[in-house]
Amino acid sequence: MHDTLEYFSTDPVHRKWHHDLLTFGLTYAWSENFVLPLSHDEVVHLKGSLLGKMPGDRWQRFANLRALYAWMWSHPGKQLLFMGGELAQEREWSHDRAIDWYLLSDPLHRGVRDLVRELNRVEAAHPGLWSADTTPAGFRWLDAEDRESSVYSFLRSGPQGPGAAGHDVVACVANLTPVPRHGYRMGLPRSGRWVDVLNTDDQRWGGSGVVQPEVVTDGAPWQRQPASAVLTLPPLAVRWLAPAP
Repeated sequence: MHDTLEYFSTDPVHRKWHHDLLTFGLTYAWSENFVLPLSHDEVVHLKGSLLGKMPGDRWQRFANLRALYAWMWSHPGKQLLFMGGELAQEREWSHDRAIDWYLLSDPLHRGVRDLVRELNRVEAAHPGLWSADTTPAGFRWLDAEDRESSVYSFLRSGPQGPGAAGHDVVACVANLTPVPRHGYRMGLPRSGRWVDVLNTDDQRWGGSGVVQPEVVTDGAPWQRQPASAVLTLPPLAVRWLAPAP
């Protein structure tokens, strides 16, 4: 949690120097049963709110927070989000007052609330995101080393492993800079068409809505996978892709 918040609190122009903050936890993910807390302790005692920790202008702060939540939901482990986090609360939490429900009149705050709801819905619908949280078979890096672009990509799947016939698999890619990346090749375990099951840059949540070309593999092996496709990576965003039904 400390490493993750330190990374997301860092200005994106400097994130390539802190790339390992998001990869180190995976070195011991299966020797423990992870809970991923963004809890009471992170938003009290002058630490500020989660939104308040995010760098950049107002749009970037919300984009960073949405990306943080999607990163957290796709990471091995179970999520814990303290009250007010789902509203992107501006003020530090206080036991003396209610959380700031009035923020939901603002589209960006409402977008974070709706995104958290969608993260829960999509995760429940895709067992690959949670059914093998405590075993190495449930996670596989595609690229953990693209520090120059501050991009991370990996596969989540059920106990049978990534690409197993008939088993749920989700490809996750995070572009943690405000620069859209076009023509980004990513390895995939199955040939054919893949579809977004979640994109934190969707305009429904307050994202920029960068146009996403259809994702279809072209037969080129890549990143130790039998197939690959060329993607557009939206700014400060996480995409989850699954094989088309």
